[in-house]
Amino acid sequence: MTTLRRFRTDDLFTLNNINLDPLTENYNISFYLTYLARWPDYFSVAESASGQAMGYVMGKAEGRGKEWHGHVTALTVGPAFRRLGLGKQLMQVLEDVSEKIYNGYFVDLFVRASNAVAISMYEQLGYTTYRRVLEYYSGTRPEDSEDALDMRKALPRDVNKESVIPLKHPVRPEDINFD
Repeated sequence: MTTLRRFRTDDLFTLNNINLDPLTENYNISFYLTYLARWPDYFSVAESASGQAMGYVMGKAEGRGKEWHGHVTALTVGPAFRRLGLGKQLMQVLEDVSEKIYNGYFVDLFVRASNAVAISMYEQLGYTTYRRVLEYYSGTRPEDSEDALDMRKALPRDVNKESVIPLKHPVRPEDINFD
């Protein structure tokens, strides 16, 4: 049995089995705590019946005007718990918060262009590629940098789905406005 619940501070000490995955972006403790304090509705954990963390999602609300949206900062499921639908369930929580609490126009996320499994899951959830961001993920060497896909899903507030009309050209990270 899996429980989806709001993330608590002490959950930070249970994430090693999840965060050691090479496709998971890791942050310092103060980053997690800032999100937890500022956007607690956007931070959820999937927990097993024994209390083990199985995965989590964290995000935030950002933008102005028609760019007001929910943003997925991190979604990850531990390797032992993949293919159970937890990623989809966690994304649904984040989408619901974006729509019902923050009244956003869309939800967006960045995913490594090489992460075909995640891209496929997001596409199944109704996300489309809005733009490609060149060298968004930096490596230890310049040649290790990787592009990201900025994927979006319109929420009911965006009646005409204007927020998901793809850009025709890639952008650089410095061209992205995160306000």
